[in-house]
Amino acid sequence: MRIAILSCFYPFRGGISQFNAAILQALEEAGHTVKAFNFTRQYPSLLFPGKTQYVTPDDEAARVESEAVLDTANPFSYGKTARAIRAWKPDLLVMRYWMSWFGPSLGYVARHAGCKSIAITDNVIPHEKRLVDTPLTKYFLKGCDGFVTLSKAVEKDLLRLRPDARVTVLPHPLYTHFGEKLPREEAEKALGLAPGRKNLLFFGLIREYKGLDILLEAFRDLPEDYQLIIAGEPYGSFDRYRAVINSLPGKDRVHLFLRYIKDSEVKRYFSAADVTVLPYRSATQSGISSVSYHFEVPMIVTDVGGLKDTIGDRGTGLVVPRPDSGDIRQGILDYFADPSLRERFTGAIREEKKRLSWNTFCTHLTAFAQQIP
Repeated sequence: MRIAILSCFYPFRGGISQFNAAILQALEEAGHTVKAFNFTRQYPSLLFPGKTQYVTPDDEAARVESEAVLDTANPFSYGKTARAIRAWKPDLLVMRYWMSWFGPSLGYVARHAGCKSIAITDNVIPHEKRLVDTPLTKYFLKGCDGFVTLSKAVEKDLLRLRPDARVTVLPHPLYTHFGEKLPREEAEKALGLAPGRKNLLFFGLIREYKGLDILLEAFRDLPEDYQLIIAGEPYGSFDRYRAVINSLPGKDRVHLFLRYIKDSEVKRYFSAADVTVLPYRSATQSGISSVSYHFEVPMIVTDVGGLKDTIGDRGTGLVVPRPDSGDIRQGILDYFADPSLRERFTGAIREEKKRLSWNTFCTHLTAFAQQIP
């Protein structure tokens, strides 16, 4: 097939861009002809509280050849994008959808691209809700012929807004470009961590729904042989979290790396970790779990969204009932109290690594597309 992918690619950075580069490569390896259509502008700065949307000179990001054409904030570019895709004459258009901002632009292109369109939907109901979310998302959904969701929770949200949707659920494949796991001692030394402690890892963009404040309160009453690694770029001010950290009796055991973590550095954090903690208030699925799988680090997660389906039901981590500091603390204590848990979770992760390949994802994606009239 000739497959057009419209989403963010290099020089945009982050998990969505990494995902898109991986599926493009897997589709090409499967013998399809693929072209990347990129954004000229992904978000206006008002919607992006991080430091930059773009790859910086010291990042190690996959360079993907693309045609940059869609400015999501400029309606005049919507028709231009649809015409560029039509001119390439694809059999299938694949788009990524993760927030309602993209509803007008991608919804227009889906209607005018001249081919079948499938959306890979990371989120349908956003974590941080706005009044315009539902109408913009409904507009987008009505323009697409089929949908791939990365969890059952997103499928449920999608069918609530478009009950007649053709949809399949395909789990998030595993990122494999972060390199091999380091010896624990080497990773701890590189990060300046005290050796011989129980290392908890909170990794990724720091946003309200991810519940870092809940984890900090859970850490407050943990014994002195625990230390917490917080690695990721804050979206917005970090002041409220810093105030909590400063109030902790073990604040010297909280290690902060408040910046975008380069791909080449990711292995340090997961190689030092005993467990990755996802204390999320809401969730669909998490790309962080994919990274944790790659490094065979079990997880402690809250029972929200698709986390129970993708982690608890697969036996790759411990699920606590609520996004509550007491529940998180008890989950951490339970995890370390039973050494057999880590062995069991790690064994399940190794099985998941066999199942969640990019080639498998793309095989199911194209088979689903072929079933759509």
